[in-house]
Amino acid sequence: MLERHELETFLTLADELHFGRTAERLRVTTGRISHVIKKLERRIGAPLFERTSRVVRLTPIGRRLADDLAPLVAQMDEAVRRAIDTGRGVSGRLRVAFLGEWTAPVLLNAVSLFAERHPDCEVDVHEVQLSNSRSSLLDGSIDILIAAYPFDGMACGPALMSEGRLLAVAAAHPLAREESVSLEVLADHPVVQYPSVTSAEFKRDRTPERTPSGRPVPKGPTGNTFSEMLSLVAMGRGVLPVGEHSRRYYPRPDVAYVPIHDAPPIERGLVWPEANTTERVREFVRAATDANRRPGRPPRTRHA
Repeated sequence: MLERHELETFLTLADELHFGRTAERLRVTTGRISHVIKKLERRIGAPLFERTSRVVRLTPIGRRLADDLAPLVAQMDEAVRRAIDTGRGVSGRLRVAFLGEWTAPVLLNAVSLFAERHPDCEVDVHEVQLSNSRSSLLDGSIDILIAAYPFDGMACGPALMSEGRLLAVAAAHPLAREESVSLEVLADHPVVQYPSVTSAEFKRDRTPERTPSGRPVPKGPTGNTFSEMLSLVAMGRGVLPVGEHSRRYYPRPDVAYVPIHDAPPIERGLVWPEANTTERVREFVRAATDANRRPGRPPRTRHA
């Protein structure tokens, strides 16, 4: 059975491939790193690293061991962190965020109830943009985000909002005079695209590559923000499927919103990295769900 310091030393060296940087990260001497690795190699019975005066490389056995151990160590760390969270109760700091003004009220309802239940945990509220929503979750700038589903690569809670879909078109566009349209019209007009950093599953849901009947959907220009995407629509550069909230929060004289009668609703809720499923996050998800089921408040928020 490997000891914790042996696992940490081996995996850090496998990551850095440099004895000096490994020693610096672990705050020990390079001699200590070398001693631990040699001891580990004697136990394994084979070299784990190839060492020359210029480079350090994993051997095939070392690479396999690193690939096998890394997820196990991550699970151990997560188990310890969850135990600490449970032992301490819900305290510390939780950073929550919203994407789009229309989601802020639902998030703030959750913050209010969470604060009542867990006064020892401080909650910071932030706004993120399309361009940094995913990166903010991945780099730890925020812990949890209310966003549209699907949001691939993340854990998600129950849907907190649901709304119909509209097609944003230029005010002078022929479709602007229609009472409603089908998803099939997307094959006849360029569709404005979301930025490349946006969730792939989200883009496939919101700006599909094909209509339900299989017709290809032409791609229009890409916008970096939602307002920029609507400006592209207003310029006649393409059309854009959006949620009903857009008509209320983004009214523009140069953009018309036409209902899409055969599209499924858009759902929104909380998303967070699976590895960050702490007690604070679980309790916030619970508070958000409960806050939207309180008497006098419908379980789903719809915008006309």
